[in-house]
Amino acid sequence: MTTTTTTARGGAWLIEDAPADSIFTPDKLSDEHRLISQTADEFMTNEVLPAIERLEQKDWALARQLVRRAGELGLLGTDVPEAFGGVGLDKVSSILVGEAAGRSASFATTFGAQTGLAITPLLCFGTDAQKAQYLPRLVNGEMVGAYALSESGSGSDALGAKARATRQPDGSFTLSGEKMWITNGGFADLFIVFAKVTEEAGDGAFTAFLVERAFPGVSSGKEEHKMGLHGSSTTPLILQEAKVPAANVLGEIGKGHKVAFNVLNYGRFKLAAMCSGGARAIVGDAATYAIQRKQFGRTIASFGAIKHKLAEIAIREFAVESMLYRTAGLIDAAIEAEGPAAGSRGDGVLAALEEFAIEASILKVAGSEMIDFAVDENVQIHGGNGFVRDYPAERMYRDARVNRIFEGTNEINRLLIPGMLIRRALKGGLPLIPAAKKLQEEILTPSLPEPPSDEPLDNERRTVAAMKKAALMVLGTAMQTYGDKITDQQGVLTLAADVIIDVFAAESVLLRASQIGAVQPELKIAAAEVYITDAAARVEMAARTALCAMADGDALRTLLAALRRVLKTTPVNTVARRRQIADAIVERRAYPYA
Repeated sequence: MTTTTTTARGGAWLIEDAPADSIFTPDKLSDEHRLISQTADEFMTNEVLPAIERLEQKDWALARQLVRRAGELGLLGTDVPEAFGGVGLDKVSSILVGEAAGRSASFATTFGAQTGLAITPLLCFGTDAQKAQYLPRLVNGEMVGAYALSESGSGSDALGAKARATRQPDGSFTLSGEKMWITNGGFADLFIVFAKVTEEAGDGAFTAFLVERAFPGVSSGKEEHKMGLHGSSTTPLILQEAKVPAANVLGEIGKGHKVAFNVLNYGRFKLAAMCSGGARAIVGDAATYAIQRKQFGRTIASFGAIKHKLAEIAIREFAVESMLYRTAGLIDAAIEAEGPAAGSRGDGVLAALEEFAIEASILKVAGSEMIDFAVDENVQIHGGNGFVRDYPAERMYRDARVNRIFEGTNEINRLLIPGMLIRRALKGGLPLIPAAKKLQEEILTPSLPEPPSDEPLDNERRTVAAMKKAALMVLGTAMQTYGDKITDQQGVLTLAADVIIDVFAAESVLLRASQIGAVQPELKIAAAEVYITDAAARVEMAARTALCAMADGDALRTLLAALRRVLKTTPVNTVARRRQIADAIVERRAYPYA
């Protein structure tokens, strides 16, 4: 099981320093973790990857067989209590399985809908009777689940749904409406459906329902002709006066938003795991091709430009992986802090997912954009061959694009990240405002800068601390400038989110590379030095742009001067570090941090 030395609050890392050994990293995986990871990897290698072409031809009977096989191996119920047929492990275990599934984007989508979007809401919000009725069959793969939230007119604005549920005299409901873009829609047996309960007064209470395909009035539309993910089913769900028993309300009437948004938190977290696993596979694919392909009498893997690409993919994946395992450790620690029974209680899991909703959104944005970068560079390394279907690079490219739309668009998540931090600060749950005021006082009484250090990662520690101050400057200035109108300032909030994402990533790689006893410390230090150097430059640019949007004249000049004093970095030879990382990739033909 996961071990951490402290139980932290979501977002607290922005204003607190964490000891390096307090965070969970892949170096801390237990034998139990490694066994579940090996099981998942072997399943993907031996059963899923050989079936990709058949899945791409819409062989949904095969898709169901693979889901059932995953259930038999315990991969669907990794973090589901044994009482409901699960294995009862931790969130780190579920991340390991998600990473393995990410090697096939289409199957990962099918798998993610089953585990994150069907099993999780039942576990967190279902009654004892609902859990007993559905969870064991979902966990063993006998029943396939799907999640039906979006509609043609309500994607990001989920609460604007038009689907209606009408209460009948016997307490049951009839549901009418059409849901769109339903993963597993063509063959799912159970749908988590969101609709507004129409009463005599009011516009309706947004509510979640458990709807079986076998219920009268339930049907699926035609398969969508998608850009990618051809091996996963995506259809509309059509509800025509569908009959739903009263006992199939999931959670409370009018509280469907709690089901929807908390399930999306976990979905974002799991999506990042699948992006992480996919990126690792891409590093191997790109390296293998670069070693085999010759130009001008040399393998292209020997060219500096190609080495830069290989290293950059690996470094960005290293950052996402570091955030991912850190967050998994935080969630597991929060569940453990609730007591021995918390992992089997839906409310214990729910509280932990709510606590780390900020980190889930960060991971969703960072993970989906990282793999987009990776697939694009992989096509570039393949050259013309990357543009034809004879090579996996072409499919990987198409399959990755939707990740920036899944689980709430990246634009929505970028608004959520600073928005959640600010709401917690205003409610007193996160001492962000006192920290911003303390920084303001520090800026007014500047001290002499510390000289550069020759100790490994000392300069990077200072840089990360400075990046946190830059984030506080942006957030504090925004709160002072806009007050309760801050939610209307999407341009500033998006820039603030970019700063915050880079801060969390930079600190995560720093702490991972700083851990005593870390495997391959030189390579980890090299990745941390490159990532933090580049992140500091991005943070400075984003912070400057945000401050320029909020102030002018003398006030702006004062803010920019303060930013320059705060955010000073020590130059690093990133070219040499990237070459070092690329050489390790080429030697192993694989991601070097596994």
